[in-house]
This record gives sequence, C-alpha cells and structure tokens, in this order.
Amino acid sequence: MGLPKRDDQYHTYRDYLNWPEDTRYELIDGIAYAMTAPNRRHQEVLLELARQVANALQGHPCRPFIAPFDVRLPKGEEADEDIDTVVQPDLCVVCDERKLDERGCRGAPDWVVEVLSPATAGHDHILKRTVYERAGVKEYWLVHPVDRIVTVYRLEDGRFGVPEVRELKGKQGVGVLPKVEVDWEAFAGRLGP
Repeated sequence: MGLPKRDDQYHTYRDYLNWPEDTRYELIDGIAYAMTAPNRRHQEVLLELARQVANALQGHPCRPFIAPFDVRLPKGEEADEDIDTVVQPDLCVVCDERKLDERGCRGAPDWVVEVLSPATAGHDHILKRTVYERAGVKEYWLVHPVDRIVTVYRLEDGRFGVPEVRELKGKQGVGVLPKVEVDWEAFAGRLGP
C-alpha cells in the first residue's frame, strides 16, 4: 500500500509552497503524497545516524541535513516554481554548496538515507529509489530497523547497480564519503525486536 495522495492533480513547487505547513507532502512527478508522522523508533535511529554523520563531517565541506528539508529535483533547467519533484529524505549529505539555498537543496544530494517504517517501505523502495536514481544520487541507503538490515544502492554509469544488503552489525563505511563510518553497535536498543 502506498502513501495517500493529496489529490489526483498535477502539482509543482509553486503549489507546494502555498500549502499549509501542518501537513507535509512530497512531490514526485507532480503527484503530492502525504507524509506520515514517524514513530519513536524511527526518530531514535535517525537521530543516532545523524549524530554520527555530523560528527564525522565536522570541518568537512560536505553537510548533513535531516527532514524536514526540501530537496528539489529538477529534470532540466526549469525555474524552482516549475519543479515537479520535491522530496524530504530522512537524512541527506550535500557536498556541493552551490546546490544549497534558503529553501533547501536544488539538485541531487551525494548520499541519501531513508529509515523505513511499514507505512513508507514500498514508497521508499520503489518510487523514491527511481527518483533518486534519475536525479543522480550517488549512494542511497534504506535502513530497515525492524529487520536489522540496510540496503545500499550505488550509482554506476547513471543507474543503481545491484544493491548490497547487510546486517546492522559492526561498522559500515559510506562509499561516497570516505570520512564517514556508521557504527551500528551504537544503535543497540533503538532497533526492532
């Protein structure tokens, strides 16, 4: 089951900017999907991951961001207001500061992480994976807290290759960020049963 749609109309960032802030949406190819509120476990996993990444990138030009943070993914040179894909990854790292502005990021982050929940798993695995691949995200991680695995996609020749799937054990480096290593042992008690 996918995330609920706002409606069946085609929307752009212009519309998105005018919606009330009490409900968050992501736009994918003009379709607005309502985002679900994350549960406590999701937030604990995201916070620990963000803490480790921020610490590892201290003094480095690459910058981490957590949701809510608008990532606008143009398909060409269209004006911001005409962009029809705006996502809010749980965690992303942007190394090209020219992509950053007051609204968030315009263009593909270098690394994106989504922490999965039953409500978002299909959306993140299918729709967002396709969007991130098309946009040129170099590395995309899907963290499965309940299953205690991480699925890693890396961009190769413009396409995500066969994913690497591994247990949340030991330490794991981020391919596109050699200074970053995630210590999964620090997540004890925050993962699923």
